[in-house]
Amino acid sequence: MNRSTSAGARRAARAASGHLERSGTWNGLRAGDPVVVRGVAMRGATWEFRAHVVNTKNGTESVEVVGGRPGDRTIRSFGPERIYAAKGRRPSPTTAVAGQLSLADAPQLPLG
Repeated sequence: MNRSTSAGARRAARAASGHLERSGTWNGLRAGDPVVVRGVAMRGATWEFRAHVVNTKNGTESVEVVGGRPGDRTIRSFGPERIYAAKGRRPSPTTAVAGQLSLADAPQLPLG
């Protein structure tokens, strides 16, 4: 791919996503913080918060995470109600969310 094609593709992507507002922080999370995603059944998968995204055209929200199985760095988007704080060394989706509220319902507040 030549340099002008790449630059043109980047401009087109920015124009197409101009109605999306991205934030590297959300409800006490910062980019890179570990999270648990409810309903993703992947053995050994781990996820990190990447961004909170708001579609200004229709008001929908999503949370981007990065991770997956060991060694993967896949980017995926989920509804905020599926994102939970990761507690412990190796949180699993079933034990981490049992009896907890999602971060959409119970944001983490920074201390101090």
